[in-house]
Amino acid sequence: MDTSAKDEMIFSFAEWLRDQGKSDNTIKTYTGVLSQFCDQTQKVLLEIHSEDVQDYLDNLENCKKSPGTIEKHFIGLNAFFKFLGKPEIMLSVERKVKEHKHEIPETLSIKEQEILLRDIEAEGNLRNIAIVYLLLHTGIRVSELCDLNGSDVIMDNEKNYILVRNAKGEIDRTVPLTQSVIQHVKNYLYSLKDTADPLFLSSYNQRITPRSVQYILKKYNVHPHKLRHTFCQRLVDNGIDIQTISKLAGHKDLNVTKRYLKEKSLDLEDAIDQTFTKH
Repeated sequence: MDTSAKDEMIFSFAEWLRDQGKSDNTIKTYTGVLSQFCDQTQKVLLEIHSEDVQDYLDNLENCKKSPGTIEKHFIGLNAFFKFLGKPEIMLSVERKVKEHKHEIPETLSIKEQEILLRDIEAEGNLRNIAIVYLLLHTGIRVSELCDLNGSDVIMDNEKNYILVRNAKGEIDRTVPLTQSVIQHVKNYLYSLKDTADPLFLSSYNQRITPRSVQYILKKYNVHPHKLRHTFCQRLVDNGIDIQTISKLAGHKDLNVTKRYLKEKSLDLEDAIDQTFTKH
């Protein structure tokens, strides 16, 4: 592949990742993966097929690369083909499964949540208040939040939930809304002069981007991912089963949800006694 064409493609990919709200480290990792892929395949990226990606990952395995490294390349290439508008290329690609480390993701404590909500409400920006409550109380990804349309928010006396869509615009799942979210979203909607299709608009009257949301939250020293992690962790801590949490969060792999499990101090004998002893 021509060097200048490769550099231009990597630059465009990096800008797209930045607009998606990815961190600098993630952008560096994904563009590094793409650069290595280009060097090995020696083909025009727009002419790549699933077989080319499979050959590349198989070669990494033959070179004794770790499952974690192979997973990193798989995820990076998956993001790249989404950027190209060709996510189907990765559908049939297989890789050595990474051994998941059950590291508990970083979350906000109850006190930190209270401080965040207090500070964002004190600022008085109704859009930003609604954004923070939605991220914290529904656990949706920042990209999913930005893709929300007004029609995706269902609020009436009987049912209150949001329709979360996938990259193709199809409904992926529904997530119920807390009373706090309902109130703050209503406050925001009532403040609008016109009801646009995108739920959240930027100061330029365009659909808000993940990068903009990331910038809003940076002031409060928090990242959208941390709010999503907090949502999942709070459900776990309140005894909600893993399958339900996985469904609400839109996790395709149950192992991702299991990261939020903590070691319980309850020993095995106590567990059985509490389950079967009559009170």
